[in-house]
Amino acid sequence: MTATARRTVRLEHQLTRPNASLSDLGVAVALATEHDLAALTVSPWLVKAAKRQLGRSRVQLGTVVAYPHGGQLLSVKAFEASKALEHGANQIDFVMNGGALASGDEETVLNDMLAVVDMAHSALAAAGVIMEAEPLAEELVRKACRLAERAGADYVVTGTGTATARSAVGRAKVLRDSVGPRIQVKAVGRFRTADEIGQAVMAGATRVAAPLTGSIIRQTLDRALAAGAAR
Repeated sequence: MTATARRTVRLEHQLTRPNASLSDLGVAVALATEHDLAALTVSPWLVKAAKRQLGRSRVQLGTVVAYPHGGQLLSVKAFEASKALEHGANQIDFVMNGGALASGDEETVLNDMLAVVDMAHSALAAAGVIMEAEPLAEELVRKACRLAERAGADYVVTGTGTATARSAVGRAKVLRDSVGPRIQVKAVGRFRTADEIGQAVMAGATRVAAPLTGSIIRQTLDRALAAGAAR
C-alpha cells in the first residue's frame, strides 16, 4: 500500500472468529505485511504468536477485550488488557458495558473505559471502545461516545464485526456525529467490496476493519489512488 493510500484509509485485517487457528494466523500475517496494512487485529490467544510473526513490520498488532458482550467485571477487563499488552499488542479494542449503560449506570461504564484506556496509554498503546450498538437506542450510543471521549479513548468502534457493511456504515455516521475531531471512528463489519469500504470512509470512518482479502485491498488501493489523482 502506498503512503498516499495508507493516509486515505487505514485498513485493518481482522481475525477474531471463534475458530481462528495458528494456520489462519500465518495467512493473516502474510496478507497484512504484503499489503502494508495499518493493523492486524487477532483473538487474545493469538497475540503472542502474531507479535513474533510480525517481527519488525510496521503493521500494528491489535486485539479485543471483553469480547463480544462487554459485561465482564472491571477487574477482568483490566487483567485481560494487561495480558494482551504484555504479549505485544499495541492496540486494544474493548467492548463497553452496554447493560450498565442501559441501566443508567454511567459511572460503571466510564470506570471500565478509564481502566482500559489508562492501561493501554501507559504501555504506549492505542485504545478503542467498541459500541456494540445494535440492541441499544441511538441516544444511548451517543451517550457512550461522550463517555469514551471523557475517558480519553483514541477511537470508537461501530461493533464487534458481525454487522453487515450497510449497518456498519450507518453506525459510523452516528459515531462520527457524536465525538469531537480528536477521536477517530473505526467501522468494523462484513465489508466485501471496495465500494462498501468507500461508503464507510464517506460516513466518517478513518479506520475500516474486516476479514479482508487481497482482492478487496487492491481494489480499495486503486480507488484511493484514483481519488487522490482527481483532487
